[in-house]
Amino acid sequence: MSGANILWFLPTHGDGRYLGSSIGARPVELAYLRQIAQAADDLGYFGVLLPTGRTCEDSWLVASALAPLTERLRYLVAVRPGLLSPTLAARMTATLDRLSNGRLLINVVTGGDPAESRADGVFLDHDARYAVTRDFLSIYRRLLAGQEVSEQGRHLHVEGARLVFPPHQAAGPAIYFGGSSSAGIEVAGEYVDKYLTWGEPPAQVAEKLSIAAVSAARHGRRLSFGIRLHVIVRETSEEAWRAADRLIEHLDDATIAAAQQNFARMESVGQQRMAALHGGRRDRLEISPNLWAGVGLVRGGAGTALVGDPPTVAARIAEYQALGIDTFILSGYPHLEEAYRFAELVFPLLDLAETTGPRRAPFEQATSGTGVAGLRPAEAPRPRAA
Repeated sequence: MSGANILWFLPTHGDGRYLGSSIGARPVELAYLRQIAQAADDLGYFGVLLPTGRTCEDSWLVASALAPLTERLRYLVAVRPGLLSPTLAARMTATLDRLSNGRLLINVVTGGDPAESRADGVFLDHDARYAVTRDFLSIYRRLLAGQEVSEQGRHLHVEGARLVFPPHQAAGPAIYFGGSSSAGIEVAGEYVDKYLTWGEPPAQVAEKLSIAAVSAARHGRRLSFGIRLHVIVRETSEEAWRAADRLIEHLDDATIAAAQQNFARMESVGQQRMAALHGGRRDRLEISPNLWAGVGLVRGGAGTALVGDPPTVAARIAEYQALGIDTFILSGYPHLEEAYRFAELVFPLLDLAETTGPRRAPFEQATSGTGVAGLRPAEAPRPRAA
């Protein structure tokens, strides 16, 4: 089992202390997003995911604004086949990759909300959208690899396409992708680097990853795997579960019912799997040990959280690592405070890759912590063992 990389989340659709409530809500402002990004950078997170959709600020512009304000942090930014041509997307990718000195990652999002797709001018059905994604990635990947591309696909056609300015990373940034349908998994097997799943119970995740691995093998390829989860970690399990309950304490049944009705009209197989975990009911939210589905009562997409004290949460993460997952994309409410909690409480208990984790200089180590009676923490006398 190799070490894991841990990414955090930039809430470009808003943040707060309670789900589905304006109480304690925080607006989407550059100053606040900068705080989260710089905290994640300083704490040693591998990168941050920027969500996409009509309820989010544009991920490319936010990443462009924040990249110069951070040093090591990578930005997982969405590319939307069907909304962008593969040539324009390749130019945008190469530019941001160069300007960030190779700190760009790409999240390919096909989209599963028909209403949002129609509002963006896309009137294709589920499988046709994945066919567009396949054409898109065939062209996009070759352009980033430095090839000149002329290709007639089922939906996309280019002649003599090429990049004048190459990306910083050889062959372009790593491509992340999540899709639970058979059409999505086939695209993953042929074209992507890291296949993502939402936080289902380990047995269900193992089954999905196995199917994706078989798809990749048919194309002579191997995938790496990542998972998207929320986290609620406190120093004791009792505190963590109380925090989970508080997160949804302002939700009423009408709000939950409206959200679930909205999710039901979506064509996303992944969203259907998320909704099936809890059925919109408050009394069946712990769907697997320490895996809580309360977030999914009203939040689309990733709807589950790991809840518990640091050793318990670390143990649950190790279970997913044992399935072959090497990348964890995490979030928690509010995102600034929970980024600190998770890094401080759980990072020391995890098998982390060299690219995740703080790099403290001796001076920083010597000046860390709260002084007591004029002494630094390292100088204070230790209590004797009984």
